Amino acid sequence: MRQLEQELYAAKPECVLIISPHGKILPEAFTINLAEKYEIGFEDFGDFATKMVLASDPLCVAKIRAQDEINKKAPLTLISEKKIDHGAGIPLYYLMGHLKEVPIIPIVYSTLDYQAHYDFGKFLYRCASRIDKRVAIVASGDLSHRLSEEAPGGYCPQGEKFDKKILALIKAGDAKGLMSMDEKFVKEACECGLKSILILMGFLSEIKIKPEILSYEGPFGVGYAVVNFKLG
Repeated sequence: MRQLEQELYAAKPECVLIISPHGKILPEAFTINLAEKYEIGFEDFGDFATKMVLASDPLCVAKIRAQDEINKKAPLTLISEKKIDHGAGIPLYYLMGHLKEVPIIPIVYSTLDYQAHYDFGKFLYRCASRIDKRVAIVASGDLSHRLSEEAPGGYCPQGEKFDKKILALIKAGDAKGLMSMDEKFVKEACECGLKSILILMGFLSEIKIKPEILSYEGPFGVGYAVVNFKLG
């Protein structure tokens, strides 16, 4: 995460989209949180000291919303919540330490199918290409929650197989492979990151990229990967 933070800082983003699986998930729409500012804190986990405040980007959100209303291809709902969930807060805490003045746009995925999430990523890219800013995108989420007996979901051999397959598909840039993952297999692995990854892959579908897996580990029986999608 320190290495990725350095890469992000060097890229000089002017707006950061953050996709989380732990916000308010709606059945038929993606959610964008538009508040005056966003507060990051981890009181729910017993940490009352770690805090961060980040700015919003109402103009960029308005432009994304306008594109949704014109094209009717990406069902969007706007909410306004000052406190953002840990799915967005944790990666932002690690990545935005030297970019606290850069505004963010928190996004939560939906219960729609895999194709809809990939298409939503493509929609976000079209919106970003019309915004006169350097836009970064971060996809947050866990891989399998079932890597060990101590894992939140208990142990399942499918968990390790799922993580290996996901990482292989990401490394290959194989969006079709990710979208065709067997739903039973995904459910058995007990994950929350696949839809975030699919939005990211849709966003990057028209860009030449080179995925670089910086780390993978499974503390607490949960799979965590850190990946940098380099351009060019």
